[in-house]
Amino acid sequence: MDPINPTIEESWKRELAEQFNAPYFHQLKNFLVEEKKNNTVFPPGKFIFNAFNLTPFDKVKVVLLGQDPYHDNGQAHGLCFSVQDGIPHPRSLVNIFSELHDDVGKPVPVSGNLESWARQGILLLNATLTVRAHQAGSHQGRGWETFTDMVIRKLSEKHSGLIFLLWGRYAQDKIILIDTSKHHILKSVHPSPLSANRGFFGCKHFSQTNQLLREMGKKEIIW
Repeated sequence: MDPINPTIEESWKRELAEQFNAPYFHQLKNFLVEEKKNNTVFPPGKFIFNAFNLTPFDKVKVVLLGQDPYHDNGQAHGLCFSVQDGIPHPRSLVNIFSELHDDVGKPVPVSGNLESWARQGILLLNATLTVRAHQAGSHQGRGWETFTDMVIRKLSEKHSGLIFLLWGRYAQDKIILIDTSKHHILKSVHPSPLSANRGFFGCKHFSQTNQLLREMGKKEIIW
């Protein structure tokens, strides 16, 4: 098999080199090549590894786990829960911004683009990094989860004092990949309109994250 040489930030490329050359990743790449022949795939190729490119491996302080990219036009750009400038806020993001306002008093942003979070050390990681347009979950089970599970394992093994924000059951199932003796876990229900009223509102994860960062002598997040 020819080696796969993805366009991804160098520290991540080093950490994940074995994954890029594993048989499952070659199968995933072949699947995506075929998928793009007949369907639109989100996010655009240049954004697939956006979370990694904006948050180098050694700069990660917080990990926020999502499940799938947004699947409507212009939304997904490789950061979980985030949308590109000028795109209306999806309902989960509306609820995230509402809790952010109630927790730390930040006005609701005009843009739903969370790049500023990523640049401050928040890895905005979806478990599946691509999706077929307008078909939620369509690229699940194709290999991305194997890849992103290894990302979580690597972070857990090689860092200490990371803060994992696990919103919803799917994200919380990933706790088995994390060494909870040396990392911080903040759990809540998902910010989806279906569940936000059952514990996401009032979770105060934004202020708790900054309190933990202060206690560790790390720079707080400017939300």
